[in-house]
Amino acid sequence: MKVSTKSLLDEAIEAHGGLDRWRQLKSASIHCAVNGVVWAAKGVPGILTDFRYRIDLHHQRGSFPNFMQSGQKATFQADRVAIETTDGTVIDELLRPAESLQEQTLQTTWNALQLIYFVGYAIWSYMTAPFCFTMPGFTTAEIEPWQQDGETWRRLKVTFPDYLARHAREQTYYFGSDGLLRRHDYVAEPVTKERVATHYITQNKVFSGITIGTKQRVYVLNPDGGYSPEPLLVSLDVEEVSFDA
Repeated sequence: MKVSTKSLLDEAIEAHGGLDRWRQLKSASIHCAVNGVVWAAKGVPGILTDFRYRIDLHHQRGSFPNFMQSGQKATFQADRVAIETTDGTVIDELLRPAESLQEQTLQTTWNALQLIYFVGYAIWSYMTAPFCFTMPGFTTAEIEPWQQDGETWRRLKVTFPDYLARHAREQTYYFGSDGLLRRHDYVAEPVTKERVATHYITQNKVFSGITIGTKQRVYVLNPDGGYSPEPLLVSLDVEEVSFDA
């Protein structure tokens, strides 16, 4: 029997469409529907619920057209978020947004610019994993596997580089026997450092050769590694993805 010499990351990238295909693509427009208790808890319900988000696949940046109203947009980068008119006139901006979220608790609320930062990096990270792990500064290591739902899920510990906005520096990704992403654990530090989130990814669909989980649900991680269905922290439904080469 031939034994594979590929790493878990190699197998995951191949299962999601392959690095060659990913490198042919430059950007993506994503139609998202978002819900869950986090948004009301943070004082920003209803701002980003059914929206489009355009991202650069190989640099961490993106924009939200018609943000809060027609004629204006929100722009995201790790070191700056802004609300602008469609011709680029700045209405409001926040530099070094991560610094404004360093002391978050479950009771601390956000403003609209902090919301742009959180959703901007979070969805960028979800849509580019596992391909983004090949970017400069990432380190990955396979750790002990996990048994769940009668399956063995291989796990990848991922350390993010400092130049990227992220939930936390270290995060854990779980992959099924088919190489596809099943689960993702992290502390969402801009929300609170008091809880660990567990994020489930299902209903995979292929868009332009890239496989993306279109139903994503985030819960509080229990000490035994499971979760309770309530509260549902965040729901993310990916309605459509259009890639551009």
